[in-house]
Amino acid sequence: MRKEVMQYIQAKAMLKNFIREQPRWYRTLSRFPNELQSFELAALHYYEQTIPHKVEKIVNSLQMASLMLHMLQEMRD
Repeated sequence: MRKEVMQYIQAKAMLKNFIREQPRWYRTLSRFPNELQSFELAALHYYEQTIPHKVEKIVNSLQMASLMLHMLQEMRD
């Protein structure tokens, strides 16, 4: 693997862990170092760090808070 690609991966803990869990990416990046952006995107999807995943987590938290508030109001009445 190219030195600059390896340094980039080593600098980011998430990417370092991802390449350990998904070794096929090591082979892919060794052959095609220009696939680094695809690799990073795959890692974001794997760890659910994309914007849609974050929005979904916030929505789920808000729904849970709303449900708890509704239950507390019902118990009070």
